[in-house]
Amino acid sequence: MFLYACTIFVSAFLLFQVQPIIAKIILPWFGGTAAVWTTCMLFFQTALLGGYLYSHWTTNKLASRGQTTLHIVLMALSLAVLPIVPGDAWKPAGFENPTFRILALLAGTVGIPYLLLSTTGPLIQAWYARAFPDASPYRLFALSNIGSMLGLLGYPTLVEPLLPTRVQANIWSGAYALFVALCALCAWKSRDLKSTTLESASDEVAVAPPGLGMWVLWAGLAACASVLLLAVTTHLTSDVAPIPFLWVLPLSLYLLSFILTFDSKGWYSRLWYLPLVAAALAAMTWALRADMEIRIRSKVAVFACGLFFCCMACHGELATWKPHPRYLTGFYLMISVGGALGGLFVGILAPYVFNQYIELEIGMVLCALLVMLSHYRDRQSPLQQTQGGWGWVLAAGGTLILIVVLGRMVHENSRGYRVIARNFYGELRTADYGTPDESDWSRKLTHGVINHGEQYLHPARAREATSYFGPTTGVARAIFAKDRAKPQRIGITGLGAGVMITYARAIDYIRIYEINPLVIDVAKTEFTFIKDCPGKIDIVLGDARLSLEREQPNNFDILHMDAFSSDSVPVHLLTKEAFELYFRHLKPDGILVMHISNRYLNLEPVVALAAQAVGKAAVYVADPGDDDLAYYATDMVLVGSREALSKGDLKSFAQPQMSDKVRLWTDDYSNLFRIIR
Repeated sequence: MFLYACTIFVSAFLLFQVQPIIAKIILPWFGGTAAVWTTCMLFFQTALLGGYLYSHWTTNKLASRGQTTLHIVLMALSLAVLPIVPGDAWKPAGFENPTFRILALLAGTVGIPYLLLSTTGPLIQAWYARAFPDASPYRLFALSNIGSMLGLLGYPTLVEPLLPTRVQANIWSGAYALFVALCALCAWKSRDLKSTTLESASDEVAVAPPGLGMWVLWAGLAACASVLLLAVTTHLTSDVAPIPFLWVLPLSLYLLSFILTFDSKGWYSRLWYLPLVAAALAAMTWALRADMEIRIRSKVAVFACGLFFCCMACHGELATWKPHPRYLTGFYLMISVGGALGGLFVGILAPYVFNQYIELEIGMVLCALLVMLSHYRDRQSPLQQTQGGWGWVLAAGGTLILIVVLGRMVHENSRGYRVIARNFYGELRTADYGTPDESDWSRKLTHGVINHGEQYLHPARAREATSYFGPTTGVARAIFAKDRAKPQRIGITGLGAGVMITYARAIDYIRIYEINPLVIDVAKTEFTFIKDCPGKIDIVLGDARLSLEREQPNNFDILHMDAFSSDSVPVHLLTKEAFELYFRHLKPDGILVMHISNRYLNLEPVVALAAQAVGKAAVYVADPGDDDLAYYATDMVLVGSREALSKGDLKSFAQPQMSDKVRLWTDDYSNLFRIIR
């Protein structure tokens, strides 16, 4: 028993430790966007399905000795791909489809080890059921989920703060080799368990196989929980930051619901969870409507609790309908099919079918409908026991209200916009404000919920600097601190609507780095900043840092870093190595401007430490904006020496504040959790 339990625990721990490790390694290569995690989750869920298919096929088609021999050989071969550190050849050039590039990268680095780890749960449980026919193998499923959750929770609390990412990957690779030894020993001990197979152990009792409807219900409940997991994670990480904590928290709650519902102590009570799920769906609906007014802690709490209660309902219904151990591998196969379908829907289908984020709303409605369907199939359900059917009236009425309210919200969220479009990198919207006879008639671009540029539509004001780039912001002061009698070379990361281009003159050169092709299309078709620019403009498609690494020094006078996705921060643009790269592309007297306005993250100490590490002077510039289209903005201005700050208006600003809680960020270490406001 101990050997089986130890093997399944280690495999589950490694299975879920590798997810944040590999995701954090490749996150900088794809713009630091939250969609990287969603795509990784799609891969892991699909690989899990492959592992369960393998387990189901080998358990039902191969004799014990053949099954265990095959598994030992495959595990031995998998050691050849270690360590799981992707090479630089996997870095994107900028024009590839990022979704398929990430899937290929993961398949080539962690694909085989992850696939074999994912087979362990159902295989070990099947071998355990053969060795101990009178014991329930489902307790091992709960144990595997405990290992998974510990692996996840250990990452942001212990692994990420203490170890560089490459060290993390190497340690994981060594632990995987240990797992291979344990699993091979399990397989060797189980090779001759012919007289106690699942089939022979169950022959004494006639067990009807599950019908097609039950198989579909299993997959549907698992898919619904998967959709909710990914949709909630995307919602939180898109507008806060794609940090491991906000990946790990939803996934940990998802796994906790598996642990509690499949434990034999009966943690899932239908009578209690029906009202809890109703309350959770109502709370998430309110939070979606009041998104901009909610503080970060309240937002995380509402969606974390909502996800947990909904997953408890989905997984609780799965546990209620779990079959006889004879059909164990088929049951797990359908759970993995559902998980993969949920991942495919959120990661592949939704970005190309919907022009706005509605996966969360769809998942919430599916949860209500599937839980009702599960109760409908069971005559012992509390809803079936209510006299007069009032329980069904409440459930159906609540579900109908949910559908109507969410449907109206989706409809209202699309009204009044000229353009609504989305892709891998997020959702873009443009809208006009005011009327043509007003001087402040304007058009605004939003990415997620954050303004990414605004333009006056009146011809006389079309080239005025607006939003976070007004004439008294840090970047404007830096530009005017330089000798304007000479041509200026200005580098910009993050195009947005193109407001920064207003500072260009006919003698100037502007080089813009933009990772999202949709932003370029919208900036060219919805705004006139690019068309009206008198100077020369080059737009480079791809991640700014990767593009700068490939280029020869550009000798910029000004380099402006503003590559945010909604309010989410690409961490790889804030490391010591990144700042060294920026100054390689600046003239000796060049100025680096970091736009750090953010609702949720205090980036000031991060940039201050980086400036100190690369030997540069820095000032913190907070601009209050005005009553028109110039917003409150915060910038960090970095120059080669303190004397250089004496020019122009920069001399009046103070040095940035440090923090004892924040360490210098490098390519191997960063911790966004430390700077959450």
